[in-house]
Amino acid sequence: MNGSVVIVDYDLRWPYFYEEEMDRVTKAVGHIIRRIAHIGSTAVPGLAAKPIVDIMAGVADAASAEHCLGALAEIGYADVTPQPEEEKEWYYCLGKHPAEGRGYHVHLMQYPSACWDRHTLFRDYLRSRADVAAAYDRLKRELAARFRDDRPGYTEAKDDFIEKALAQARREMEDKKP
Repeated sequence: MNGSVVIVDYDLRWPYFYEEEMDRVTKAVGHIIRRIAHIGSTAVPGLAAKPIVDIMAGVADAASAEHCLGALAEIGYADVTPQPEEEKEWYYCLGKHPAEGRGYHVHLMQYPSACWDRHTLFRDYLRSRADVAAAYDRLKRELAARFRDDRPGYTEAKDDFIEKALAQARREMEDKKP
């Protein structure tokens, strides 16, 4: 999914937009998906983000993901990007961009999977650690200015921060175990 990188302040309506779109997605493919979740920066209260609500839909396997494509196209998901070959548990990112100035991405991935766990761990860590979320906010704004017309570059430039945050989240989880 290409395009300019535009970061906006947190919008209190993002959870509501997620719920509305989650209902549409569930009506279309709820018989196929195993789990659905709001991920990405729009799922973290107070965090600046691209105005795109990310929805993670967990499916059993690649064939199940394939079965979702037609029904999701019927509800406006026209931009379908297969994930790279090395992402064995993440099948597609589908985009929908209505005229209201916000968009939606549905990420079809295997559930359960390490990929699913990674996305929810990062979201939950940012939700629980305001200091880490604030640092991520600053980084995203800086990178958006630097990579305005290079969305893949913007995404790649965040990787180091994300990996360090995930490592810290895992350490903190281990420290809490009895």
